[in-house]
Amino acid sequence: MFNPHNPLVVQSDKSLLLEVDNPLYAEARDYLARFAELEKSPEHIHTYRITPLSLWNAAAAGESAAQIIEVLNRFSKYDVPSNIAVDVQDYVSRFGRVKLLKDDAGRLVLQSDDRMLITEITRHKRIQPYILEQLDSHTISVDPAKRGHIKQALVGFGYPAEDLAGYVEGAPMAVTLRTFTEEGKPFSLRQYQRESVDIFYASGSSRGGSGVVVLPCGAGKTVVGIGAIERLQTQTLILTPNTIAVRQWIEELTTKTSLRPEDVGEYTGDRKEIRPVTITTYQMMTYRPFTVNENTGEIGEFPHFALFNERNWGLIIYDEVHLLPAPVFRITAEIQARRRLGLTATLVREDGRETDVFSLIGPKKYDVPWKDLERQGWIATADCTEVRISLSDETRQEYVITEDNRLKYRIAAENPRKLLVMNRLLAKHEGEQVLVIGQYLDQLKMISDMLGAPLITGKMPNSEREVLYAQFRTGEVKVLVVSKVANFAIDLPDASVAIQVSGTFGSRQEEAQRLGRILRPKKDGQLAHFYTVVTRDSNDQEFGANRQLFLTEQGYHYTILDAAELLSPAELAIPLSDILKEAACQAEARAAAAPKKRGRPRKGELIANATDVNGSAPKRRGRKPAVIVSTAESATAPTLTANGKKRGRPAKNGANGHSANSNGRLPLEETMRVVELQGV
Repeated sequence: MFNPHNPLVVQSDKSLLLEVDNPLYAEARDYLARFAELEKSPEHIHTYRITPLSLWNAAAAGESAAQIIEVLNRFSKYDVPSNIAVDVQDYVSRFGRVKLLKDDAGRLVLQSDDRMLITEITRHKRIQPYILEQLDSHTISVDPAKRGHIKQALVGFGYPAEDLAGYVEGAPMAVTLRTFTEEGKPFSLRQYQRESVDIFYASGSSRGGSGVVVLPCGAGKTVVGIGAIERLQTQTLILTPNTIAVRQWIEELTTKTSLRPEDVGEYTGDRKEIRPVTITTYQMMTYRPFTVNENTGEIGEFPHFALFNERNWGLIIYDEVHLLPAPVFRITAEIQARRRLGLTATLVREDGRETDVFSLIGPKKYDVPWKDLERQGWIATADCTEVRISLSDETRQEYVITEDNRLKYRIAAENPRKLLVMNRLLAKHEGEQVLVIGQYLDQLKMISDMLGAPLITGKMPNSEREVLYAQFRTGEVKVLVVSKVANFAIDLPDASVAIQVSGTFGSRQEEAQRLGRILRPKKDGQLAHFYTVVTRDSNDQEFGANRQLFLTEQGYHYTILDAAELLSPAELAIPLSDILKEAACQAEARAAAAPKKRGRPRKGELIANATDVNGSAPKRRGRKPAVIVSTAESATAPTLTANGKKRGRPAKNGANGHSANSNGRLPLEETMRVVELQGV
C-alpha cells in the first residue's frame, strides 16, 4: 500500500532510499543505522544498503529479523519487496546457527542443530584444516589453537559462529573507581558508559567478553575501557594508536581509579615497562628489524608480539580498533581465549576488513547515535560547512593535463586559493582555539610559517608535541597546524574550530576523527565549527563528498558554501602570483620577528614535502630531532616516497628549480620562491 508521507523506498536489490526532507527522516535514519550501511548522501536522497555483515552485527546486538522487517514496513512508501523479508530472515538466522563451545571433555567443538550444515562444514576447504574429528552428526571437534582462524573461515563461508567457548580468567588485579578525581572533580560512569560495560560484560557469561563499543569522539571511550577493567578485576593489555594516547590512558587510569603509577606500564620506544596494566601502540607491536633477509630469504619476526604472552592478561583493549593493522589481526586470531574489547568512533575501515574486526575482536555490542549524545550535552553541538573554491586558471590548466589521479588530487588539495578561505575563517573565529588540519607537509609548513603557528607532524618528538598540546589547552597557543598525526586519541577539549585544508582522499573514518577533535563539551557550551575547504570541479570535491558519508549517517548536515559567499569579488580576483607572494611575505615577516636559532642542521634531515602518511617519521639513524631542510637543500636531496624510503638518486635541478627525477609538480614552498625570482 502506497503511503506518500513515509520517507523510505525499499528496493529488491537491498538498497534503501531515504528522503532527507521528510519529517520522519531523523527517526528512520537512526533505525536504519542499526542494520544497514550508508553508501551515498547527496542533498535530498540518501542511499543505504543491507549487507550480510550489517545484519550479523544487528543480530549480535540483539536485533531480530522481525524487528528489522517491522522498521522497513513502518517507514516504507511502498510495500517491502518479498525477497527483502526472506533475505533478512535468512541472514539474521545464519548468525549463531553454528556455535563454538567447550564440551564436557574440555574439547573445542563446533555444534549445530542443522545436520546438513555440519556436513557441509566438514567438506569446506577453508575449514577442513582445523577439524580434528567429527564426534556426531551435530558436533565437530576443532583445533583450539585455531579458534580465531575457524571464526574467520566461517564468516567467509556465510555462517558466522556464535563464540560461547569462554575465556581464561587472567591474573587477578584489585582496582576500584574513584568517586573524585585527583583534581577533586566528581567522577562516575555516565549512563551510556555503564550500559556499554554491562552489555560487554554480560554478567560474566560466555555471551559477553568480546566485541566492539562504538561511541563518538569525545564521548569517553577511554572511560568505558576503565569501566571494563574495573568490572573484570583482571590484568589488562591496552593497544593504542600512538605514544600520546598511551600517556593519556596512563593519566586517566591513575586519576580515575585506585591504580598507582607503579601499577601501570608504558611499553613504547621510550621505555619498556610490563606491569599489571600495560599500554603500548600498534606501531610498537608491528615493528620488526627487517621484512625479508636479502641473503637468506628469512621472513622477519615481530619481536614485540611476545608482549601478548608476557603476563596472563584477562582483557585486551584495542583503542581505535578500526586502525588495527594486519599483523595484529594475525596474532589476535591466536589469542581468542582472552577477553577482547574494541573501542572506536566508527567501524568503517578503508581497507574493507570490517569482517575481520567482526570475527576476531567481536561483533558490535553497543552503539549510540552521535546526535543523541549531542542532545544530552555529552558532546558539543557541531556545525559542519564545506567551502568550495575554484582553481586559478594557471593551476586549472595543470590539473586538466595531469593524467595521474593521485597527482591530480594533490594539485587540487594544495590549491593555494584555499589560503584566502582559511584566512577569512580565522578572522571570523579570532580568539577561539583553532586547529588547521591537512595531509601534505609542504602545504602545512607554508600555513604554519604564514600564521606563525606551531606545526605538529609525525617528525616531531612526542615530548615536544605534549608541550604544544598543553600550551593549546591553556590558551597560550590559539592556533595549531596539525598533520594526520593528530587524527586520533588527542584530548584537546577547548578546540572549538577545525579547518581542514586537505584530507586522505575519500577517507570516511578520517573525517569522523577530525570532527571528533572539536566535539569535547565546551565549558561555555559554545558551538563547535568544522570547515572543510575543497576545490570546486575536481576530485578533491568528489573525495570530500565520500569523506562525509559516515558523519551524514550520524545525522550531521554539511552546509555547502561557495567561496564567493565568504570573499569579496576583489579577493576572488587576486592572481595566484599575488596570493603566493603575500604568503611568502607573511612568512618572511614572521621569521624575521622570531628569535634567531643557533646551530647547524644535524644528521638525519628530512625533506619538507614528504607526505605524513602514517603519523610517524620516516626511518633515520639515531635519536636526534628532525630538522626541516631548506628548499634549496631539499632540491638536491633524494626524494622520499610515501613510506619514507629514498627514491632514486639526487638529480640536477631543472630550469624550474625542482629535481629532474621528481614528478614535475613543485611543492608550494618552491612555487612561492619561483614566483618571486621570476617576477610572475
